[in-house]
Amino acid sequence: MGEFEFDAELWLYPGKGGWHFVTLPVEVARQIKFLAEPGKRGWGSEAVIARTGNTEWTTSIFPDKASGSFLLPVKAEVRRKERLAAGQTVRFKLSLDGD
Repeated sequence: MGEFEFDAELWLYPGKGGWHFVTLPVEVARQIKFLAEPGKRGWGSEAVIARTGNTEWTTSIFPDKASGSFLLPVKAEVRRKERLAAGQTVRFKLSLDGD
């Protein structure tokens, strides 16, 4: 359906839980919004297959009003395998998961 590659900075959510995210570049978010099926998933989320380095996982991206983009959660297992930490700029590849 759609495939996107970009660099983004990994950041730590300041709330409880230690969640790490990247904010997708606005241009990538615009393309995803154009290709996505409105109302298919809750809260405006989109199912994706994400990849960084040698690690691939299935997740969802979530709309972020503050940036006008989407947030991609990067789980601990991925961060461990790829030795990632908040503040690093990382290359990601996303594919829309049209199931």
